Amino acid sequence: MAKQTITEHGISIRLACEIFQVSQTCFRYKTVRCDENTLIADWLLRLTSTWCNWGFGLCFLYLRNVRGLKWNHKRVYRIYRALELNLRIKPKKRLAQQKPELLYVPTTINEVWSMDFMHDSLNDRRSYRLFNVIDDHNREALGMEV
Repeated sequence: MAKQTITEHGISIRLACEIFQVSQTCFRYKTVRCDENTLIADWLLRLTSTWCNWGFGLCFLYLRNVRGLKWNHKRVYRIYRALELNLRIKPKKRLAQQKPELLYVPTTINEVWSMDFMHDSLNDRRSYRLFNVIDDHNREALGMEV
C-alpha cells in the first residue's frame, strides 16, 4: 500500500511509511536469494530419494559429519519443510481385543473341580500355604492341605 501511495500521489517514502506505520528499513528491504539454498535443497532431495526412510535428523547429520558442510540446522530444516520432505509418523498398531471364552458352568456335583494355592501369614510373620480343591457346582471345599 505504501508503494502504491508513493507512485500515485508522489509523496516521500518517509511520509508513506509513517502513514501506514511501516519502518523504512522494512520498506526498503530486498530479499536476497542465495544459491546455497538451492544447493541445500538439491542435497536434501538426493538424500531422501536414495534413503527414503531417512528423516531430517539423519540427513542433517550426514551433511554435517560425512560431507563436512557447515550449514545451520535451522536453515536446513526450513528448506526441508519447504520441500515437504517430512516423513509420515506411523500410528502405533494396536492388537484387536479378543473376547475370552465363557467359563463352563457345571450342572451336577463332581462334574468340574478347581484347585488353587493360597498363602497367608500369621501375626508373628510366619507364612503358610494352602492347597485347595473345590467343587465348582456347589462351591464345596473337597480338600485343603496345609
